[in-house]
Amino acid sequence: MNIAKKITLLFAILSAVIISMLSGFVWYFANDFAFEDFYKRLEARVNIAAEIRTSEDQNDNVYAKVRNQYLERLPDEKEYVIEKNKIGNPKIGIDLPKSFYDQIKEGKIARYRTENHFYVGKYLAEDRQSHIIIVSANDPFGFRELKDLQKILVAGFFLSIIMSFIVGWKFSNYMLTPLRNIIKSVKKIKAENLHLRLEVRGNDEMAQLSQTFNNMLNRLETAFETQNNFISNASHELRTPLTIISAEVELELKAEDGSLRQRQALSKIKDESDRLEHILTSLLGLAQSGFNGKTQPWEQVRMDELIWDVQRTVNQVHPESKIEIDFSQLPEDEDQITVKANLNLLKLAITNIVSNACKYSNNKTVLVTLESKLNVLSVAVKDQGIGIPPGDVQHIFEPFYRASNTTDFKGYGIGLPLSLNIIRLHRGSIGISSKEQVGTEIKVILPIN
Repeated sequence: MNIAKKITLLFAILSAVIISMLSGFVWYFANDFAFEDFYKRLEARVNIAAEIRTSEDQNDNVYAKVRNQYLERLPDEKEYVIEKNKIGNPKIGIDLPKSFYDQIKEGKIARYRTENHFYVGKYLAEDRQSHIIIVSANDPFGFRELKDLQKILVAGFFLSIIMSFIVGWKFSNYMLTPLRNIIKSVKKIKAENLHLRLEVRGNDEMAQLSQTFNNMLNRLETAFETQNNFISNASHELRTPLTIISAEVELELKAEDGSLRQRQALSKIKDESDRLEHILTSLLGLAQSGFNGKTQPWEQVRMDELIWDVQRTVNQVHPESKIEIDFSQLPEDEDQITVKANLNLLKLAITNIVSNACKYSNNKTVLVTLESKLNVLSVAVKDQGIGIPPGDVQHIFEPFYRASNTTDFKGYGIGLPLSLNIIRLHRGSIGISSKEQVGTEIKVILPIN
């Protein structure tokens, strides 16, 4: 899940919590207000009924008439009068809880509600006989309003969540646009255009991030230029004296006036000079495979043709090698066996792997298999050689490292690290499986697109 989706989800969750709390408060206070208002209306009727009952004024009938005429009659309004001595067993057609009567006995105005039916009771003390007056009524309008409010709150909740998702998505995209621009700019910067820099605007965190990238690019450009200068100078300055030494030694070896000891020494110098030149060439190739300071020539390369070319190259260097090629798993679409690559570097990487397989298997048959599946090309090189000890497999791609069972074979421990660098340069990977005295299989994985 990317940052924009995380921000949107978090924004929606927080909005849902806040809106639900707000809706709960609205519902609670609306509910409380509606009930309290209706209870007060019932209490007013209880008080009026008590006043009418206790008053001895001759205008009581007029007072009651005016009350009935001008005071709104509530839905299903009823009035009950219970004598004090019948409180324990009131016969009024309703079943009210004992706590209701207990509150009345304490001289309080009692309240009770069941669904939308409300009851209010009051104790009335008279000279001759004490009574309890209870008034009940329904409140269908208040309940209808609360139901409507409930529907509005629920609909508003879901609508608010949808809106919060939309607003959160827009907000996250707006806030992350500068970061996306930085990512887009950084992706454009490669080894061949390290002079490019990110645009710095303002003084906020994004500007600081851009400036940090620019400072890092300054250091990288300096390091790459230093490496490029070293590679260029080493290629010229180190090769020249080696070439001169080799040439002079060859001239001395052709002369017949030297002693046997001198000729042996010169032969030794010639061998070591050739060895040093080979190591130098491998080291420079290893350095250049990571970065050579120049634009890499990339082109569309058909892997089947490249493997045939590798076979010819290895056979020229090692005529006794036996290489079998298996193309039986290839699709008919040639686009599925074509990769964008640096032809020379990729050929060098595959050649090193196949050459090692031939060398360490004493020129037994080496099988090279090319497959294409799910936009991925795999080149498997399987030999029947000495294999690699289990403890050495994890170090086999380290420069100058050689397995403990390779003392009888010439080598410098640079071929596989060089191949790994080249394959990584092509956004690929290398896998290896090996068993001593059985053989080794190295598989190169390359993306087609």
